[in-house]
Amino acid sequence: MRIYLSRPHMSGRERVHVGEAFDSNFVAPVGPQLNAFEEHVAEYLGQGLHCVGLSSGSAALHLALRIVGVGAGDEVWISSMTFAGGIFPVLYMGATPVFFDLDPTSWTVDAGLLREELAAAARAGRLPKAIVPTDLYGQSADLDPLEEICAEYGVKLVVDSAESLGGEYRAGRKCGSGGDAAILSFNGNKIITTSSGGMLVTRDAGVADQARFLSTQARDPAPHYEHSTFGYNYRLSNILAGIGIGQMSVLDDRVATRRAIFERYREALEPLGVAFMPEPAGYRSTRWLTAGLFPAAGEGADRETVREELARHEIESRPLWKPMHMQPLFAGTSYKGSGFDEHCFERGLCLPSGSDMSRDEQDEVIGRVAELLKRG
Repeated sequence: MRIYLSRPHMSGRERVHVGEAFDSNFVAPVGPQLNAFEEHVAEYLGQGLHCVGLSSGSAALHLALRIVGVGAGDEVWISSMTFAGGIFPVLYMGATPVFFDLDPTSWTVDAGLLREELAAAARAGRLPKAIVPTDLYGQSADLDPLEEICAEYGVKLVVDSAESLGGEYRAGRKCGSGGDAAILSFNGNKIITTSSGGMLVTRDAGVADQARFLSTQARDPAPHYEHSTFGYNYRLSNILAGIGIGQMSVLDDRVATRRAIFERYREALEPLGVAFMPEPAGYRSTRWLTAGLFPAAGEGADRETVREELARHEIESRPLWKPMHMQPLFAGTSYKGSGFDEHCFERGLCLPSGSDMSRDEQDEVIGRVAELLKRG
């Protein structure tokens, strides 16, 4: 049996809510299940937030960037180590990305570096329109200084929380509650899934209303189809929202399981030389994926040696995200940092972390990796 990196994990409760959608014939991208799913997520996150269910996390980011005013020629400062779907919407808007390095103490975007660059940009009169930090592998970006500096310089903050629903920032603040808007993903490999789907989260009811309007083809209130601007077919299906309701009921359990899997890996492999993603005091990562740095090539069982050996035994693993500034698509794009994210990519590997992994499967992964590390 193949051991997957992170596969969907159904609770069984999803069938009830999907069945209700079928029974009521609400099979279009509107309906009571979609409303209920949005309410469940908003209640979970707290702070009076508004949630809009969408077809993907990338769709949510696209809408958020448009709504906060990003346009052609604007700069968007963004984490370089992120999934491509977290950067492509910047290109959809005709904007220019500027990529930023990670803070080695958290593996999330370096807020101190952003502060320095914002001060320089303000002096030069070239402030970005928005900043998009990524909650990497389920760990929150450092929201307090990010929100502070964005407010100071009048820059919009859109937080990519695609991987972190169920995690917490300082003082128990939920991941997904930051910035002018945040985005969530319910792709099949996430902590909870609607098979595909995403969500825009905001404190501003007006922003939420705009997202609903634009995501349903921007149809003006008229008895015929009237359009004063263009929109998108981005609304989440009511059927898929039914899956989401069932998944929300087990979210905290899923996070607890992934954190426990991470701890098993850490306890077994850290003494053998694996440097796992740190968790700053007060944070609670979802540990969506267990990410660690292996020895450099020629110094032991390096990242590729481990990955290839696991693959030979039908165990899926994956290198850390290749930083966007290293991608052929973005050759020559501006990058700020010392290259810590490059170091992480060259040596980093994500180990299987699905919440449905059995103890025996965990033991197999740990055993095979440990054997390689001991042999050097």
